[in-house]
Amino acid sequence: MSTVQALSAPQGLSMPTAKKIFAFASMCVGMFIALIDIQIVSASLRDIGGGLSAADDETVWVQTSYLIAEIIIIPLSGWLARVMSTRWLFAASAAGFTLMSLLCGWAWNIQSMIAFRALQGLAGGSMIPGVHHRFRLFSGQTAGHRRGDDRRLGSLAPTLGPTVGGWITENYNWHWLFFINVVPGIYIAVAVPLLVKVDSADPTLLRGADYLSILLLALSLGCPEYTLEEGPRWGWFDDATLTTTARVALLCGVAFVIRTLRHPQPVMDLRALQDRTFSLGCYFSFMAGVGIFATIYLTPLYLGSVRGFSALEIGPAVFSTGLFRSCLFRFIRGSPTASICAGC
Repeated sequence: MSTVQALSAPQGLSMPTAKKIFAFASMCVGMFIALIDIQIVSASLRDIGGGLSAADDETVWVQTSYLIAEIIIIPLSGWLARVMSTRWLFAASAAGFTLMSLLCGWAWNIQSMIAFRALQGLAGGSMIPGVHHRFRLFSGQTAGHRRGDDRRLGSLAPTLGPTVGGWITENYNWHWLFFINVVPGIYIAVAVPLLVKVDSADPTLLRGADYLSILLLALSLGCPEYTLEEGPRWGWFDDATLTTTARVALLCGVAFVIRTLRHPQPVMDLRALQDRTFSLGCYFSFMAGVGIFATIYLTPLYLGSVRGFSALEIGPAVFSTGLFRSCLFRFIRGSPTASICAGC
């Protein structure tokens, strides 16, 4: 363990309790707005497409581009936090997220909207895993309780998105789906550096870092998302482009694993998967995520495109699933096995 790592935990644990709670709450706000923005546009895609004169198959990328960018940046957040420190990474993420939110609201065509949404996801993605630094703020049973808090927020945010987005679109306009991020984004960018002091930056990690692995990781995660999104439209592997992206994803994924295991300074420690308990936990989390978020992602598209629901009608239908999971968690949080089986 390095000197920086050895000193980081006591630094956070020695903070006054009230300051710890305030710091954790501020980070939770960041995680919440990053998660809610995945789905806040889902009930309003037709309105956004109409405002930007875009077809349905183009408008869906307003949501997908954000998701792809978040998927790419989240695995790199641990390494970035060591390089920049948790508080400055969180602040930079919040500042970038806020700026991109403004640009999304000012987008002049569908191409600019998709580009700004991708950058918004890339900027805000690091705020989602950032809350896991609660273990550097709290210890013992208190850390477990805080874990329950961020899990409930994580369950509610994506399902609350269509409800909030639908209400805003019906009562104002789709531009405010993005402008509402400005005030909380500025608050987070200012508050977190002042409150969250749990570790120190180590810029020396930039020297000798495995940048090729970062590129391989981005391609291995981004290409499958593109293939899955465009597959129904272009006939899957009958299309040469989709065949190429699928092959690139597979080759880059294999190359990433091999290179990461051999590199002296990997951006991700894949050797942790050798621990059986950790591997099983990752597997069950992945399967629960597929079941939960696939439904959350597809339901608004189905209700809007097939059933013809309005933006305001889609929200409550999706929100009910997150509300149920949040309530269920209160009854099973004492049993890890029941929690995993229920996807909580």
